[in-house]
Formats: sequence, structure tokens, C-alpha cells
Amino acid sequence: MQCTRILAIRHGETAWNREARIQGQLDIPLNAHGLWQAARTAHALREERIAALYSSDLQRAVQTAQALTQHHPHALQFHAGLRERHFGECQGHTWAELAERSPDMTDAWRRRIPDFAPPGGESLLDLQARVEQTFHELASRHVGEQIVVVAHGGVLDIVYRAAARVELASPRTWALANAGINRVLWTPDGLTLVGWGDVSHLEGSSQEETFS
Repeated sequence: MQCTRILAIRHGETAWNREARIQGQLDIPLNAHGLWQAARTAHALREERIAALYSSDLQRAVQTAQALTQHHPHALQFHAGLRERHFGECQGHTWAELAERSPDMTDAWRRRIPDFAPPGGESLLDLQARVEQTFHELASRHVGEQIVVVAHGGVLDIVYRAAARVELASPRTWALANAGINRVLWTPDGLTLVGWGDVSHLEGSSQEETFS
């Protein structure tokens, strides 16, 4: 069977993650804890055989991916198709601010209406088409190999739904942890879920720990 193994990783934590502030495609860097998470993830994957390393070109993903090159010094490749969903006018606001300012829009967002798009942003249908096409494009280059893809929560939500056959409008019941390691299998027929939400590498150690 033609297949590609994919390690799909969400970027490490940012200050805006802690504030529940919507980042979208605004270019927010990792905070100190996010840099530690990236180093821990790199250490956890140090013995994996990886044919290629792809990342969103937003710096929180880039910084996470760059940590992985310590053990996997492939030429890091960036792809705009891996960017977070564009949230238009909502970017930069917290959920609390949006609920007060635009309750109808916040309600449509929380109900996951597939064709709803924030003003100037993408709908879930737009995001789904972009993410599925990007993963197909990247995975089809590496049949029989394993690749790493570093992206964002919204992107990985689409990946999970595609692999587990969950509708866009269904409530989310799975984790999208910062620096979590998620495993899926790609074939020309689509994605299949192998393992999801591994954060064991982020447990039981101090942030100050570093790895050579």
C-alpha cells in the first residue's frame, strides 16, 4: 500500500495562548514555556526516522520546527498552506471581548457553522479545503517514509476530523495541546488516525532542563 506516516505537531505555547487571545494568522512568537516545550518535543523525537520537516511560516511554528532540526538537520521547508485559520476582524481579541462586542458572531463561531466566516477571514469549509489539499500535497512526496508537519490548533483539528471521519460541525472532544505529538497515516484515499495527543514528553521535568 502507498502510505506516508505523519507526525503532526502543534506549535509550542505563546503568551496569547495563555490569554485566550485569538492569534489566527498574526505572527506571534513562542513564550519561554513554548520554547521549552519545543526543546522537549525535539528530544522526544530524536530517534525517529524523518524524511522531511515541514512547517507553517508563522514564527510560533517556525520556532518549534527549528528546535527539531537539532536532531534532524534536514532543510526545513515552510508552507503557507499550514498557517492557522484566518480569523479576520476577530484576530487579536479575546473570547470575552468578542462575546461582548459581537455575540451573534461568537455564537455562530461556537456552533461551528461550516460556511460562517468572520469578516475578512476564512470559513471552516475554506480551512478544510486548504488543509486537506496541503497534507495531500506534502504526504504524496514521501510515500513509504515518515515526515513531520508543524502547524496550528485549527489545522490539526481539521486533520483529526479527516482522519477520524468527524463532521466539521461536530463539537470537539479531543485535545489540541501545544507541542503535542499526533500520528496519522496518509494514503491516496485520505488520512487515518494512528495516535493522538501524546504529551508525555512534557511531563515530570522542569522548564529549565535542556538537552544537548
